[in-house]
Amino acid sequence: MTTARVWRVNMLIGTAHFLSHFYVLSLPPLFLAWQKAFDVSFAQLGLTVACMSATTAILQTPVGFLVDRYGARRFLIGGTLLMSLAITGMGLATSYWQLVVLAILSGAGNSVIHPADYAILSGSIPKEKMGKAFAFHTFNGNVGFALAPPVMALLITAFDWRTAAITVGLLGVPTVAAIILQSRILVDQAKPAGKAVEATMTGRQLLTSRVMIGFFAFFMLSAMAGAGIQSWLITVLGLVHGTPATVASTALTGYMIGGTAGVLVGGWVVDRPRIPMLPFVAVLTFSAASLLVLADTVRMADPMLIATLFMAGILVGSSRTPRDMMVRDAAPPGQIGKVFGFVSSGLPFGQALTPVPFGFLIDHGRPELVLMLAAGLFVLSVFCAGTARSMARRTVPAPAVAAE
Repeated sequence: MTTARVWRVNMLIGTAHFLSHFYVLSLPPLFLAWQKAFDVSFAQLGLTVACMSATTAILQTPVGFLVDRYGARRFLIGGTLLMSLAITGMGLATSYWQLVVLAILSGAGNSVIHPADYAILSGSIPKEKMGKAFAFHTFNGNVGFALAPPVMALLITAFDWRTAAITVGLLGVPTVAAIILQSRILVDQAKPAGKAVEATMTGRQLLTSRVMIGFFAFFMLSAMAGAGIQSWLITVLGLVHGTPATVASTALTGYMIGGTAGVLVGGWVVDRPRIPMLPFVAVLTFSAASLLVLADTVRMADPMLIATLFMAGILVGSSRTPRDMMVRDAAPPGQIGKVFGFVSSGLPFGQALTPVPFGFLIDHGRPELVLMLAAGLFVLSVFCAGTARSMARRTVPAPAVAAE
């Protein structure tokens, strides 16, 4: 496979992933306008994002089964178009209930992205370039999260909220057209044949195996830690060390930027044939956890604090691609869709679990425990990954490699 073709595949899949993340965070900038237009509470507005995320989390696994059975391309096209048209429809909404329905539809479209993307990448990208492809995929999603709020704010200021929603929604239409026109280069995952079919577990047996439960826990625990840091880092630094909000905000931004840049670093490293992935993830995660504890327990100069959290972000981000590669290696041939659908649903579930209990700790005068617990969750996630990885090597056949 030529380098140009690899990049075309990466761009098609990466753009769809970018939009899926962009659309999630395109809603909050619309809240103030929606409150005035539809006379609703902030709790009702928050329900739109909750419905979108919950729908995605719930449907990812069943969609993964469909992807494995019928092929990924048709679902990628349909899902991308559905979430695009749903966001466009929000710009035409005349009542609040329409926003909720459209948020659910957008979440349904979004649920396709992870199962379909990873199935196509696994079938379309040569093995020696798979780490970079997975890294580019994750990187695009992070960029989508980062760009959505400022882009929406700019469009709302320049035009109005309806024009903003319609404009970003319609961005998905040329993306779908590009996927359709170039669909011949999007090769689906290899299917098992002959005796491999007879040896394959059923979908239910696979997803309830200790291997997949372990990887689900790995994803969920790391998401719990990340959500706690993103939600409460600014507050914790202010209460524990008296860090000014501007400095703490800069430190959080540094952590997020580091995480995004680290994804690309991890993708480059895991494509090196002699790098063992689990020890690599363990070293990165333990080091990141140590830096979080250091930032929590030591009053640093402002530049040092920002640099420490930036480095922690790079370490966490660098572990993301090896994490995904370990899951791919554990997926039996032809079952990547359901595996990634199930395992990656641990991310939204994990993100929903820690903000409230961590806030409870702060309310009860123990803000110093937040970063320590986040560090502990990161460490615990590695033990789950190690257990899953060791069991997978004993029980799961090696995945098929894309044709050169």
